[in-house]
Amino acid sequence: MARRPNDPQRRERILDATLETIAAHGISAVTHRKIASCADVPLGSMTYYFDGIEALLVEAFTVFTERMSQEYRDFFCEVETSAAACDAITQLIFSSEVTTPRNMTLMYQLYAFASNRPALKGVMQNWMQRSQQTLEQWFDPVTARALDAFIEGMTLHFVTDKKPLRREDILLMVERIAGIPATVSCA
Repeated sequence: MARRPNDPQRRERILDATLETIAAHGISAVTHRKIASCADVPLGSMTYYFDGIEALLVEAFTVFTERMSQEYRDFFCEVETSAAACDAITQLIFSSEVTTPRNMTLMYQLYAFASNRPALKGVMQNWMQRSQQTLEQWFDPVTARALDAFIEGMTLHFVTDKKPLRREDILLMVERIAGIPATVSCA
């Protein structure tokens, strides 16, 4: 007879606690002990469920990117035209509905850590592919890729710039990339 776990959500709590610990302390300060404390689980649970800290980080960031991808798809769920997609992209950048401070922190921690970790680079590549596939509903693959890169770069600029661009300026840039006649007059 197989033994049933006493805490069937423990693994998921550990993954969520890993992300919270990264968001609070940065990836370089993440330890099994901090994560176990945040998840309110025994320290031994860490090695029971995960083969080391790197495997835990890969899985936690996989969960994060899958959640972000779903939020991203949901953000565009009512978009029917490329012009409406341009407006939604602008809103995505401007509103911080998906790009919350926590999500941005986790995203930049992942970027930095993935640069020398092949498994995490794969997580990033899969995430980028899902984002581009969402945009390919309205744009050709090259334009979708350019817009995806613009979204990533502009969200960084938008949250760190001393004087962020106006929504109208962001929309104008998005429309230029998309090859759609501008809705904002330059006069």
